[in-house]
Amino acid sequence: MIPLYKLEKLPRIQQLRKITKIFIFAENRLNQAENKNLKIYTETELVFFSDAAKLLSQDKNFSQEAVKVFFESLDVFKSMISAKAKNSTDCGTGSLLRALNNIKHILLAETGKDQADWDFTAVNGRLDAEKRRVVEGMVVYMEDIRSPFNVGAMFRTAESFGVEKIILSPFCADPRHKRAERTAMGCIDIIPWERKDLFSSPENGAVETLPVFALETGGTPIADFPFPRRGILIAGSEELGVSPRALAAADASLGRVSIPCYGTKASLNVSVAFGIALQAWSERLNID
Repeated sequence: MIPLYKLEKLPRIQQLRKITKIFIFAENRLNQAENKNLKIYTETELVFFSDAAKLLSQDKNFSQEAVKVFFESLDVFKSMISAKAKNSTDCGTGSLLRALNNIKHILLAETGKDQADWDFTAVNGRLDAEKRRVVEGMVVYMEDIRSPFNVGAMFRTAESFGVEKIILSPFCADPRHKRAERTAMGCIDIIPWERKDLFSSPENGAVETLPVFALETGGTPIADFPFPRRGILIAGSEELGVSPRALAAADASLGRVSIPCYGTKASLNVSVAFGIALQAWSERLNID
């Protein structure tokens, strides 16, 4: 770590970038530790975090809200140092993690680096597929979802509600895109998925003997929709919605489910609408 006296001599933005890297590394180290306790930090490192927080609190360019966070973090670091000195096992690593995270985000914003969801630190690590609970017959079809971010978010949501399988249309964004993988937080590795055009011909309306229904405007309000025990939910393109072929198949099967909206825009991001629909479906199945 760069000595504090050298940090103090650097131009402000360069100084903040250096400190940002230090706090990002510290947070990742705490997050990735199998046993989250202060054994992964030396007392010298904790003193450095404390001194860095004090240095930041003296910067007149920060808002009062940011300075308050720096002082709160400073108190956390001091308590950690005290806990180590007393060989305490109650080190409050949750408070330490939040202190590191808060400082990191304030510094990233100050240096002009915006954070996207896929940049956030994944706390859970690698997921265990054996522990996954599956609702048999709960299948989704992502039709021409173009954004890797949306694909990743939808995988994560599908896994959370126990979806048995995901089917991707041929032109759906790649789940292995780095933004999709980061947003999915490991879910792409544990939920079965495949690419297939379910509606390449009109007779493909009943896929794998499962009824189909489309998440689309102009259908039955979600509160009144008869969600099936087994079926395929179709979620369509961000730009064009569900294709005419898929809509025809849905209309010939279970129909369309719609989410009432009341604002001027009256539309939702596809991954958000997808999450609302899956929650309603799982609730109707009385899954506990």
